[in-house]
Amino acid sequence: MSATQVVVERRIAAPAEEVWQTLTDLESAPEVLRGVERVEVITPGPFAEGTRWRETRRMFRRQATEEMYVTAAEEPDRLVVESDAQGAHYVSEFTLTPEPENGGTLVRMAFSATPPGGVSGVLMRLFGGLGAKTVTKAIEKDLADIAAHVEHPAE
Repeated sequence: MSATQVVVERRIAAPAEEVWQTLTDLESAPEVLRGVERVEVITPGPFAEGTRWRETRRMFRRQATEEMYVTAAEEPDRLVVESDAQGAHYVSEFTLTPEPENGGTLVRMAFSATPPGGVSGVLMRLFGGLGAKTVTKAIEKDLADIAAHVEHPAE
């Protein structure tokens, strides 16, 4: 099956280390990201490759909980988070590129979804365009929330 991919970039006026800290602070995610209602960390210890958690979001007026796991954590440059749900495989890759000229960071998030086979896979491909727009908006919102958190921490 072929994957559908969405890529969103945003410049954040903060060093990559601060953006990384916000991305990897799972316990604070519900306070930082408006779309996240709850996070339950499954694995003990510091955030690293192998870290697992359940994340609950409200999507399409419904609550959805997915288990996520880290497959790459290269602080503060690259983070890959994956999930398997309803037979589909999801990959979210964050790349943080420092911008020394302004002290900021270019954050790039590439999200891909590999659909399952069968009827649900066909439906996922048919509605891929609408789904891609929805995913793009959700990623833009998350990156805006992260930017607001690191750019204006006291607010």
